[in-house]
Amino acid sequence: MQSLWNEKMAASFAENPLEMRVYSSRLLGREPSLVLHGGGNTSVKAEVADLFGEHKPILYVKGSGWDLATIEAPGFAPVCLETLKRMAELSTLSDPDMVRAQRAAMSDPYAPNPSVEAILHAIIPFKFVDHTHADAVVTLTNSLNGETRVRDLYGERVLIVPYTMPGFVLAKVIHELTRDVDWSQLDGMVLMNHGVFSFADDARASYERMIALVTMAENALEQEGASIANTEPKPAAEGATVLRQLADIRRAVSHARGMPGIVCWDASPEAVGFANLPNVEEIATRGPLTPDHVIRTKRVPMILDTEPDAAVSAFGDDYRAYFSRNASADLTCLDPAPRWAVWPGQGALAFGVSVKEAGIIADIAGHTLRAIQRAECLGGWQALPEKDIFEVEYWDLEQAKLRKAGTPAIFAGKIALVTGAASGIGRACAETLHAQGAAVLALDIDPAVATQFAKADLVGWQCDVTDVQALQVAVDEAVRRFGGLDIVVSNAGSFPSNSRIDEMDSTVWERSLQINLSSHEQLLQCCIPYLERGIDPAVVFMASKNVTAPGPGAAAYSVAKAGLTQLARVAALELGPKGIRVNVLHPDAVFDTAIWTDEVLENRARHYGMSVQEYKTKNLLKVEINSADVAALACALAGPLFAKTTGAQIPVDGGNDRVI
Repeated sequence: MQSLWNEKMAASFAENPLEMRVYSSRLLGREPSLVLHGGGNTSVKAEVADLFGEHKPILYVKGSGWDLATIEAPGFAPVCLETLKRMAELSTLSDPDMVRAQRAAMSDPYAPNPSVEAILHAIIPFKFVDHTHADAVVTLTNSLNGETRVRDLYGERVLIVPYTMPGFVLAKVIHELTRDVDWSQLDGMVLMNHGVFSFADDARASYERMIALVTMAENALEQEGASIANTEPKPAAEGATVLRQLADIRRAVSHARGMPGIVCWDASPEAVGFANLPNVEEIATRGPLTPDHVIRTKRVPMILDTEPDAAVSAFGDDYRAYFSRNASADLTCLDPAPRWAVWPGQGALAFGVSVKEAGIIADIAGHTLRAIQRAECLGGWQALPEKDIFEVEYWDLEQAKLRKAGTPAIFAGKIALVTGAASGIGRACAETLHAQGAAVLALDIDPAVATQFAKADLVGWQCDVTDVQALQVAVDEAVRRFGGLDIVVSNAGSFPSNSRIDEMDSTVWERSLQINLSSHEQLLQCCIPYLERGIDPAVVFMASKNVTAPGPGAAAYSVAKAGLTQLARVAALELGPKGIRVNVLHPDAVFDTAIWTDEVLENRARHYGMSVQEYKTKNLLKVEINSADVAALACALAGPLFAKTTGAQIPVDGGNDRVI
């Protein structure tokens, strides 16, 4: 663990304690092994003038929902220091009452809720207080004879506190423990099975004490030979079978959770090595790295040592039994779906309703499996008893966070693939699906698609849809990256130059059939094995007005699109019994696509004796159709509004008199 302190940068914050607090907090947050995904909290004590010019002591403490890696000044809740200290003197205080009292003591009513450790920060008699869940320290505390190991390592430099439920109870315990303690002799505190505190009147001193304490723990682990197993994943030749198993796992977990989800697959040598340990089921199911993680990961992972449905069912039975053993009458059992899994031979899986949530859980799982193995090298991994873990999982303050989660987006947890996505209708479909919660792999032959879509849950992928092997690779990538496939918008196409039948070049005919028809059939073939394992799966084919109202000179395009429509109708017949919906859209005159240049528009308008604007709205409703309009209807077809519709053909043309 290296200090990241930059004295030149820090000097610019010397006159502003809160900005200095932001700076040093971010240094801690940059290191995941200290404050993984929002874990830990920091504070600074300062004198602040109120509305009347009177200076009062304030505790700026990390606010709920903020991450130390990116925290800003508004992320710190300003709370009256004296009120917090008086709260520590109370004999009892419920957590909801504590939250209300802390909020009432804030000098800014618009600031976030203070950390549940605010009282503890207040009673530590130093200006700067840092609290992390450092992996190395928690690994030591979760090992055989953990308290003795910690005491031998740090001696009298730290105060060792037995595990206590976070919040008021923890603050009260430490308040009582330290009535006769000389704080000036301490560099920090170690909370067993929880984390570590450092403190000082100087921001740099507090930060570097944290670095020093964690470094000592890291060195101790290294000296004890605490190692991690590494095993290379199985060869890619088994890919198709494994990916279908992955989709089966995702479907089973989604059903147990009651909504579709994303799977983050860690197939690193570390994860595979852990999954292949002969005693992995026994050591992985003792409990989490810290109780704070349980709200995201549940107490234990699922072990995939049997078929997915059976494994998920067994996990649910075990979870409900765990709830029954520990719950009081006023609690309601949360969903019994696992949040992460150990997959022998393949690594670890994390399950979330979004790519972000799955990624967070995957990171926590990765840190956990490393800590478990290191602790095993120290004589044995020993997590907290399940009752303590349960109290945090069903803690009223944590339940309140879940209740504030809100209604998920329409396509939350859904996985979509869109072709022809670099521009026009395809791009609009990819963006609309993503905006409504889906994770999307956006395909296009244009390499620019990779930079257009470069988010964790909206990924651009270069692919020639006429290359069957490339298509299979792309579809497999969507499954490997997100866990399955639910929605396919088969949109890629081209509009060949107008040519009458007696003058047509055979290559134009063949190329149109290849792109506008055959590639769609090939894509569907690649997708069906995963759609069969999807959640309410749906396919939307992008055809054309030319199917129902062809024009002269467009035989190559019109015939291919008519064939595509017939393909979709047959697919609806064949795939309906498998629960896969297949529908067709027939757009017309969508002018914000690549084929409609200004020159083409002007020429077509002139041909009809119209202005460009008149030509754009030459439909019965006199409206202009754009890509977003088509995308909106494509998403509706893939969503719950059309959950009971398949084999339909819907125009998006403003009313074309020839079609009607």
